[in-house]
Amino acid sequence: MAEVKLFGSSGSPFSRRIEVALKLKGVEYEFIEEDIYNKKSPLLLKYNPVHKKVPVLLHNGKPICESLVILEYIDETWEGPSILPKDPYERAMARFWVKFLDEKCFPAMWQACWSIGEEQEKAKEEATEFLKILEGTLSGKKFFGGDSIGMVDIGANFIAYWFMLPQELAGFEVLTKEKFPKLNEWKNEYLNCSIIKENPPLKDKLTALFRARFQAVGAAK
Repeated sequence: MAEVKLFGSSGSPFSRRIEVALKLKGVEYEFIEEDIYNKKSPLLLKYNPVHKKVPVLLHNGKPICESLVILEYIDETWEGPSILPKDPYERAMARFWVKFLDEKCFPAMWQACWSIGEEQEKAKEEATEFLKILEGTLSGKKFFGGDSIGMVDIGANFIAYWFMLPQELAGFEVLTKEKFPKLNEWKNEYLNCSIIKENPPLKDKLTALFRARFQAVGAAK
């Protein structure tokens, strides 16, 4: 039995965070695909009875839930490149910005993708304002934490991929090079980083998922 197992979904940016962190640390793991939309497995419900969602990291039989909690656990458990900065102030700032991503950016950006009409326009405006704030944190830096991928970059993976893809499919523009040159430079650096480039998300699967969702949204109009 593998020492490390990851219950996740290949279409989830939150599961992807954990895969990136494990690969960054050089940790071998078994990935267990969960059907989060139709039928969650008994093991997932057993290991995450509170939220009943992915990702769940199982290490030596002990489950750890919630992607940001898992990222810190991985950083503290295994040797290798640091995910969080060593400096206490920088660590606090990384936690602040990744929380900002999850609580502000992600909901607005997701709403911009899947809502319609006035609700979508409002979400696009909110997403734009939040992205402006992020843009300002990248001044003079390759990644959010400096010269190498860290906690905030891993947390922002949905900007680089999960937001850009539906934006292309739906034909609307929010995260453009003209409006956000630094974020687009960051996106390119992130996607071309060896650990990401060698293990890209499954674009065909994500495209199929997003197209199906767009059709469902269109049918509900």
